[in-house]
Amino acid sequence: MSSARFTTITSRRPTLLSWRRGAEALVVPVIAVALLMGALWTAVRITPLQSVSTGGQTVEVGAASPGWGLSGPGELDLFGQTISTEPSFPGPVRPRLRLTHITANAELAQLLGSDEHGGAGTMGRQLAAGWLRYALWEGAVSAGVVVLVLAAVTGLRRYSLRRTAAVLASGTVAMTVVNLVGFSLLASGTPDALRNVHSLSDLVGHSVSTPGSPAVGPSLGDVEAVVVGDSTAAGIGNRPLARPDALDQACGRSADSYAEQLAAVNAWRVLNLACSGATIRTGLLGPQESGGLTAQPQIAQLERAPKALVVMVSIGADDLHWVDLTKLCAVSPSCDDRATDAYIQQQMAQFVLDYRDLLTQLAALPNHPTVIVNQYYDPFGSDIGCLGRQGADPAKVKTLQNHLDQLNDALRQGADAAGFLSVRPSFSGHTLCSAESFVQGPKDRAPLHPNAAGELAIALADQQALSVARQKQGQ
Repeated sequence: MSSARFTTITSRRPTLLSWRRGAEALVVPVIAVALLMGALWTAVRITPLQSVSTGGQTVEVGAASPGWGLSGPGELDLFGQTISTEPSFPGPVRPRLRLTHITANAELAQLLGSDEHGGAGTMGRQLAAGWLRYALWEGAVSAGVVVLVLAAVTGLRRYSLRRTAAVLASGTVAMTVVNLVGFSLLASGTPDALRNVHSLSDLVGHSVSTPGSPAVGPSLGDVEAVVVGDSTAAGIGNRPLARPDALDQACGRSADSYAEQLAAVNAWRVLNLACSGATIRTGLLGPQESGGLTAQPQIAQLERAPKALVVMVSIGADDLHWVDLTKLCAVSPSCDDRATDAYIQQQMAQFVLDYRDLLTQLAALPNHPTVIVNQYYDPFGSDIGCLGRQGADPAKVKTLQNHLDQLNDALRQGADAAGFLSVRPSFSGHTLCSAESFVQGPKDRAPLHPNAAGELAIALADQQALSVARQKQGQ
């Protein structure tokens, strides 16, 4: 090798080494920042929400996924539905809250503005304290994620014990600083904003439906069970009652309703207040116009049955305008479009707010009856061959079933939060196109509603749930 060539090669070595060291000097900080941000992202998603019990309810507090804006609403998870909060929170890190439990009486007093259960501002202080606890837990979790990753790296690279300890300590300190700076700068106003919350209604800007005046009518002390709800509970389309009054006829109450079936099985006197077209706002919590008559709020009428041991509820389909949705779906090329989905989400958001009001007032009934919340049956099943002329196809039916599942999930989660029973009757093998259908067909008086056999299936499901509950109470 010539001396000139040797000189050229040796002269390149410092340049290559310098380039490599410079690249490492850039890459290491980038990897470190990515690790810290990744740990923070992971911690926000896995850190358990912190429970806060106040005003007769339990709310879990945590952080929503960070947004890009400098301010915006938080999130309220209400019975599986995510609702944007009315208050705006400063910074991209905003709170997420989830209602998990409702207790009788105290929650109602809180919603009505009573100071009897802790005074105004108690909920806000508790939520702010829960948020701070969550921030501490999130910091610990993110530091733990960093430590685990760095421990794996130092193990693979066989660092000495002293060097490993230094790397882990540096990672922990760096993650702690990031959390302190992050929550201080990006969520500094959240505790103050939460302290201004006096009830969950403040978070969603929802005006709670207060209990109305007692219903007019004689006391019904011999009534053992009461049914409230919509056309499914009324039994519309089936045999009329033997001696119906004008409101029975206007509401479509039937001798085949599951209320009548349960009355026969248990030798009960059952008061069926259900009315076709009823929603939570118009029918259960407020008056309802039907057939030129005004039905008093069904929940107010419960006071006429002070000794009722069981209350059964079937509600939600009319809140979501289910009949209109099925008709629209049948004539549309597709039911799974953005406009329809947005409409459903809007209706579901309003429904869960109203449903919470209903659960609150049911929980506050002075006689503390057993409450059963009925979910809705699937009328279609897998065989839809008989619906071809109505414009149904598997994709459309699947979309409708998904909407129904979403409603049923909300009904179930709300019932669980209030400590009520929740029942979903099964029409498996007896859906619309089966030989022995439990569902009224397109040419019947009330399409997609239960026929007499379907009402009996609902009654049997409720009866089984009551029997199981009684066995547990007897243990």
